[in-house]
Amino acid sequence: MATEIEEFLPDSAFLIDRQAKDWRDAIRLAGKGLEESGFTTSAYTDEMIATVEKMGPYIVIAPGLALAHSRPSEAVLHTGLSWVRLSQAVAFGNKANDPVSLVIGLAGRDENEHLQVMSAIAKALSNPKANAALKSAASAEEIRAILSE
Repeated sequence: MATEIEEFLPDSAFLIDRQAKDWRDAIRLAGKGLEESGFTTSAYTDEMIATVEKMGPYIVIAPGLALAHSRPSEAVLHTGLSWVRLSQAVAFGNKANDPVSLVIGLAGRDENEHLQVMSAIAKALSNPKANAALKSAASAEEIRAILSE
């Protein structure tokens, strides 16, 4: 899976210890990682924000973790991920899982790829040991190594 992770999560997709003033800002950072990696256009970032505005903070899938995404669209150029660790957690409005300090941006070209990447990430994040290690990982290489285990 290491090559897959590197393909979907290149160095340019990592934004570590960044500041966000609110959840929209946090999603913009995730969108920036997707854009800078060539996975999406800026329109996809707007789509991710609009999804939360319309559907609520369902993207906050675990304590401290948001999986920012929207439906596959023309704004998605390639399937990929971005990884944003915030220096200070922000509220998304999800009582059970706020505040959020890790935002993973997910762009899927089609439903199948979208679900494939999402399940790979969910599997890694459901492992408590891996999850704890991800919170303190200092580099892109370290994070990818944990996700590949």
